[in-house]
Amino acid sequence: MNPVAAGFLASLAAGLMTGVGALPVLVGTAVTRRANDVLLGLAVGVMLSASFFSLLLPAIDTARESYGGDVLAAAIAVGGTVLGAAVIAAINEWVPHEHFSQGLHGPRSEALARIWLFVIAITIHNAPEGLAVGVGFGAGDIAAGTTLAFGIGLQNMPEGLAVAVALRGSGYAKAHAFAIAGLTGLVEPIAGLAGAYAVSLSHVVLPWGLSFAAGAMIYVISHEIIPETHRNGFARESTVGMIVGLVVMMFLDVAFG
Repeated sequence: MNPVAAGFLASLAAGLMTGVGALPVLVGTAVTRRANDVLLGLAVGVMLSASFFSLLLPAIDTARESYGGDVLAAAIAVGGTVLGAAVIAAINEWVPHEHFSQGLHGPRSEALARIWLFVIAITIHNAPEGLAVGVGFGAGDIAAGTTLAFGIGLQNMPEGLAVAVALRGSGYAKAHAFAIAGLTGLVEPIAGLAGAYAVSLSHVVLPWGLSFAAGAMIYVISHEIIPETHRNGFARESTVGMIVGLVVMMFLDVAFG
């Protein structure tokens, strides 16, 4: 299959797992705050491992091949990582949105309903994940891309559950909360298609794309997810979840990627 098409389909599958994760809310299953934070910690571990083993290390390897020299390869990885984090930080600063726990961010907008501010926040969160999957497939390594897509899909499940639970807590009906949580994952195939197409144009662009996706994900991890997992008194439990997610993704990437 064409790597761009494969990147789109894989990021679509990963994004749809957000809806799968939200299913317990639809059927009325209660989820404790402790369990929710542990699952989000698991998502953090998967994303951290994917950022380094699936994105940054391949970025350095491909930079060596394309540009030559360890110093230049390291500099490109640093540049791409900083650029990815800076872009997400800028979007976070300039685009109006609202987090469930952290409140309003960016400029105020009276024209947007509160639910759309939530959706925009989740979109900013999910886009780097879809980008990572697309870039992974655009690199032409189907095995590594598949492992990355599996990991991102795995960590999308607790994120989808967290979004649906938060929407229910804000007064939304079960079906409405489930539908919104599921739809937020659909930004991932759009970002995945863009990432796969961009890096497929030239091998020279590949290390920049890989490290950019890593930087974007690392920013989201630190700025969004970790503070959420530590605000309810279950920091230890979420940290255990993070370690489990990290080692599972690391094993998958090294053994099968």
